[in-house]
Amino acid sequence: MLKLTKTRMVVSLTVAAILISALTLTGTAQRRDPSTQKPAPAPAGMMKRADPQMQAVLDSLASLNPKPIESLTPEEARRQPTIADAVKALLQKRGQPLTPEPVGKVEDRQISGAAGQIAARIYTPAGTGPFPIVVYFHGGGWVIATIDTYDSSARALTNAAGAIVISVEYRKGPENKFPAAHEDACAAYRWALDNAKALGGDPTKVAVASESAGGNLAANVSMMARDRKAQLPVHQVLVYPVANNDLNSPSMVENANARPLNRAMLPWFLGHYLKSQSESGNPMIALVKADLKGLPTTTLITAQIDPLRSEGQLLAERLSAAGVRVDARNYDGGAHEFFGTGAVVDKAREAVAQAGMGLRAAFGNK
Repeated sequence: MLKLTKTRMVVSLTVAAILISALTLTGTAQRRDPSTQKPAPAPAGMMKRADPQMQAVLDSLASLNPKPIESLTPEEARRQPTIADAVKALLQKRGQPLTPEPVGKVEDRQISGAAGQIAARIYTPAGTGPFPIVVYFHGGGWVIATIDTYDSSARALTNAAGAIVISVEYRKGPENKFPAAHEDACAAYRWALDNAKALGGDPTKVAVASESAGGNLAANVSMMARDRKAQLPVHQVLVYPVANNDLNSPSMVENANARPLNRAMLPWFLGHYLKSQSESGNPMIALVKADLKGLPTTTLITAQIDPLRSEGQLLAERLSAAGVRVDARNYDGGAHEFFGTGAVVDKAREAVAQAGMGLRAAFGNK
């Protein structure tokens, strides 16, 4: 009897050891860099429907026959139709004017980047200054798009915030690898501080705003200013920012086949901008892993039909946990790039108004 009991004890201990080993291996697998994990398949019918106005823009984009960005070279991708083109085509189809939203003045010029001159477009509101200043960084995955692509966003912010908006071009991959775009963004912010008075602006009221990959740049400008003991932006507007490297987040899976941004495009963008895949976990790219303490008040906007939604919402949570005051809102029925579609999408105007309110409050303006 004693012999049998000892045998059972040995068997039980052996089974326990196997279970512990299996659990340890499972835990190790779960701690892998999410960017190296195989993306989970998207369940059929999981993606939400766009609201009618947003859907009209997406249908207009489809009518322009864009090719899948992830199948193209960067040069080919830069020639593809954009959401801005889709809005113009929709307006034209409806017989509505294509005139851009008016502002007081628009000036194209060269400013100092981190490695030479870069292009910038300066939008000044109507009225008499000195005005607050917003340094704006466009989206495009650090590979495609220009200040022309995001002209409507910059114009809308100029009027919503009552501020000078400096829309900044920056070096892109694959010609200029990480952190070239980030360095240019920081240099542009310093240029804005140094030249605010000459522009008719108030150097004590300078904020940053941005979309998508540009949202990542704006947050990095704030972190740079904090770390270097430079003047901190008074506010940051982050519109569906790139903030993590997890291809299996809920919104990545849900919106794997969304337009104009799908999950397959994210590795394509990162592959052309980063020097190696391991850099996707760098806190400058994966903002949710960064030290977020001491950053300025934040307006954070996400869209329901967007692979980046979950990481934007997680960033809002992490900022709040770090003591940063955050005004975060997700726009149901909206898709990535909706922010600049105010000419035809009501929710875009709502999002711009939210951003404008956050900026005006930080500037001390009504």
